Parts: sequence; C-alpha cells; structure tokens
Amino acid sequence: MQSILVTGGAGYIGSHAVKALADAGYKVTVVDNLSKGHAAAVDKRASFLQMDLKDAQALKDLFVHEHFDGVLHFAGAIEVGLSMKEPAMFFESNVVNGVNLLEAMRAGNTKNIIFSSTAAVYGEPVSIPIKETDPLKPTNFYGLSKLMFEQLLEKYRELYGINYVALRYFNASGADPSGEIGQDYIPDTHLVPRLVKAVLGIYDKLSVFGTDYPTKDGTCVRDYIHVTDLVDAHLLALNFLFEKGQSEVFNLGNGNGFSVWEVIQTAEKVIEKKIPYEITLRRAGDPAVLVADSQKAKTLLGWTPKHSGLEEIIGTAWKWHSTHLQGYGD
Repeated sequence: MQSILVTGGAGYIGSHAVKALADAGYKVTVVDNLSKGHAAAVDKRASFLQMDLKDAQALKDLFVHEHFDGVLHFAGAIEVGLSMKEPAMFFESNVVNGVNLLEAMRAGNTKNIIFSSTAAVYGEPVSIPIKETDPLKPTNFYGLSKLMFEQLLEKYRELYGINYVALRYFNASGADPSGEIGQDYIPDTHLVPRLVKAVLGIYDKLSVFGTDYPTKDGTCVRDYIHVTDLVDAHLLALNFLFEKGQSEVFNLGNGNGFSVWEVIQTAEKVIEKKIPYEITLRRAGDPAVLVADSQKAKTLLGWTPKHSGLEEIIGTAWKWHSTHLQGYGD
C-alpha cells in the first residue's frame, strides 16, 4: 500500500482529496495547522497530525521516521485581496514553508509531489483560453508566491531529483455529492459559497466586485470546476508521477467562462430564490477573464471532468451549505 502525505488535508480541496485517496486504497497521513481547516473534515481512514509547515524540524523528523511515496501539497494562503495588503504573509506561507516541505522530502528521500497551484500565475491573459505555455505575469502577490514555488520545484527536480506535477486550478467550486464534506472557509473569497450564504442569510448580501470590466456584461468571467473533478486530476497526476517519473504543469478547468451575473442567474434557478447583492469596487489584482485550456491534462493524464455543469456545481454547494449552516461547527 502506497503512503501519501497531504498538507492542508483538513481544508476544502485537501479534505476532498483525502477522501478520494482513501477510497482508492492509499495510506493517507494529513498534516494541517487548522488555521483554516477543520479536523472534522478529515476522513476517519486517514491519520491526522496537527502541525505547521513553518516547524521545519518537526516536518523533517516526520519524513525521516515515516516513509511517504508521495506528497499532495495544498497548505498555503489563498486570498487574492489579502495578498495585496500583506504580501509577506504569502511569501512565508507559500514559499518559505514550501521550501521547508521540500527539504523534509529530501531528508526522507521522498521523490514525488503534486502542487496545488493557480491560474493566478498568468495574470492578465494574452489569449483565451489560457494555455500552459502562455506568459506567466501574475498581477497579485498570491499568484506570484505560487509561481515562485513552481520555479523552486523545477530547481529541486533539476538538482535533487524530486519530480512534481503543478496543477494550476481555475475556480474550484461545489462540494462532495454525498453532502458530507464541503467548503467551510472564513473569510469566503469565492463567488459560489458567498452567494449561497447570502441566500441563507449568513451574509446580508453578496458583493459584486466591479461591473466595469471589458467583458460581455461588465463583470469578471471565470472558469468553474467541480472540486471532485479537481481531485480526480490529482489522483491521475499521482499515477503519472509513479509511472512516468516526469515533471509537468497542467491547467485544470472546464474551458467554459461564466460571468458573475451568469453565475447569479444560474444560482437563482437552481436554488429557486433571489440572491441579494450589492455592487462594489473591483478587488485589486483581479483579471477580467480567466478560462482554461485543459487539453494537456486530458491528453497526458486521461482526465475528463464529469461534473462540469454550472447547475450541478452550484447544486452540490447548496446541498452542503444548506445542511451545514455552521459549517463543521468547530
């Protein structure tokens, strides 16, 4: 049985990945400092260690005393707006702590890592859909910190033989269809959970950040991908590393762009309620359009999104949030 370490495995995407790994028969160990994650989100079949990646020695000791065949690295800071106000936090969390992880992997002779990257590494795209070969010019410190770690991964591959797959997510959304795990993250920075919580009265209203973008209706356009499709790509990437031993970068998106207004209109049909909203100023560092070309992942990984409909994505998010008004309640 292959053993996998998951950093940030108590968080949104991490917890879904842990469940999928356990379902696939892997031995799973989760490391999370619980600053944003929830112990209740971790699948009971996984071992859980509350640990911060800034504790380099504890991390190194873990890798020396336990054998891991691979790492799924989700831990990190993710709020785009906050990154523009507190860049140092993002470089510490996403770069320095990432180096601690790579050094621990070296100490334990672990040679495979899947990295949770982002479409934010592209900044304002030069063309739509975005290809992996397009220029990397992030417009916010979140995207820059993720790009810097991608560059470190390439250098560690070259110097120390650590193979990696960097998965550049577009907008991860939705929840496990079982309704057992979902997105419980404060503050909510993504559109789908924010609009659902506005309907539920957890928020007074949804903030629409800017209506003056150069798009079809003036609002940002994004590529929404269901979290379970995202997780499927991680397992395929893990198999790719084990079988091919090659390092690669892949976009993960559906290839369809939806504006904020389109998401609101679709949500109102799915939920059958009006969504209260207010129009506010743009957020610093937000590109107008982000839509993925994910053909490379489909070709090399054999990945096919199975839950690509916006209605299904919103429906699973509604199922989770409407039955977990207090999230995990911790």
